[in-house]
Amino acid sequence: MYDLLRGLRVVEASAFVAAPSCALYLAQLGAEVVRIDQIGGGPDFHRWPLDARSGASLYWEGLNKCKKSVALDLTRPEGREIAMRIATAPGESAGLFVTNYPVDGYLSYEALRQLRHDLICVRIMGWPDGRPAVDYTINAAVGVPAMTGPANDSRPVNHVLPAWDLLAGAYAAFTLLAAERARRQDGRGREIRIPLSDLAIASLGHLGQIGEVQTRGQDRERMGNDLYGAFGRDFETLDGRRLMVVAITARQWSGLLAALGLQARISELESELGVRFDRDEGVRFMHRRRLVPLIESAIAGRTADDLAAVFETRSVCWAPYQTLQQAVSTDRYFSAANPMLSLIDHPSGQRYLAPGAAATLPSEPRRAPAAARRLGQDTDEVLVELLDLSPGEIGRLRDSGLVGGS
Repeated sequence: MYDLLRGLRVVEASAFVAAPSCALYLAQLGAEVVRIDQIGGGPDFHRWPLDARSGASLYWEGLNKCKKSVALDLTRPEGREIAMRIATAPGESAGLFVTNYPVDGYLSYEALRQLRHDLICVRIMGWPDGRPAVDYTINAAVGVPAMTGPANDSRPVNHVLPAWDLLAGAYAAFTLLAAERARRQDGRGREIRIPLSDLAIASLGHLGQIGEVQTRGQDRERMGNDLYGAFGRDFETLDGRRLMVVAITARQWSGLLAALGLQARISELESELGVRFDRDEGVRFMHRRRLVPLIESAIAGRTADDLAAVFETRSVCWAPYQTLQQAVSTDRYFSAANPMLSLIDHPSGQRYLAPGAAATLPSEPRRAPAAARRLGQDTDEVLVELLDLSPGEIGRLRDSGLVGGS
């Protein structure tokens, strides 16, 4: 954790990946984040993966590190009113709200701005017209599964990484900070709506893929593990392991040829075809059917360890295929030797590595991430500090079942 955003207070009322990851990123850079949940937990409180011993959600405690936890009965008007007051609590660097609740309702921007006119609200949505969607349905709708998978199989292939959710979380954090900066200059509050669909469509457009299908009049063909537009794919070694090898730059290409001793063979192929592979990765892509067998044969004749040693000396861009368990067990980047990771105790009762901020600031001291709090653990503290409630008032709310806590 870093202290770049110290003094900033963000309130989060959300579930699943996009909005919680937005608030997590802000917390890891020093913002105070207060998360509001239903007493007993919201729809993501028991989401898989689960700890096999306690049944606690490893997913939930992963996305809610570094945050304070408030538990309210959001099914009752009085509990909703408390949530609204927390979201709009006073403070020069407060009035920042992150949610994926619907546009209408008690957490609508119009309702909240009646309590604080300069409120900044970032709202993650499915479709811009309010239709529900999640990462996986958006991904299907924008065509990515049709591009993914074996070249000889037309069935769509989903990916397991919720990429649009994670991208939305980062984009939401960016836009919230941009709006907060603008508020310092003009004093205005703003609502920012980020539909997953628009984020996915914009991303494909930025990468040239919308332009590609509109100008070509057809979809891109499926290529399995081949890298589109450059040289890259998976190869099998002598000992049956698979490596991903990529050569985009001229240096990566020359390093790969030197590591495999293929300079002469490739030079002969260049003369035959009248091309230069070192000058344009697109040329390598166009002639991949001639290049792949040469590189495939060279890699198939050597073990993975042998190749790893020579690849590293030649600055080849490559990585072994491995499972997450293999990576966590053997890869130095997945160990406490990586300063981003810290071994901490979690609410589940388990002790395991947890990531802090993915960015590294060499000039700034890095602190270990704070574990997720138990559900409602900070309810009393937040009610005192943000709403100035007395112990007696909090006691009456607790007796009535409107607030919870561990």
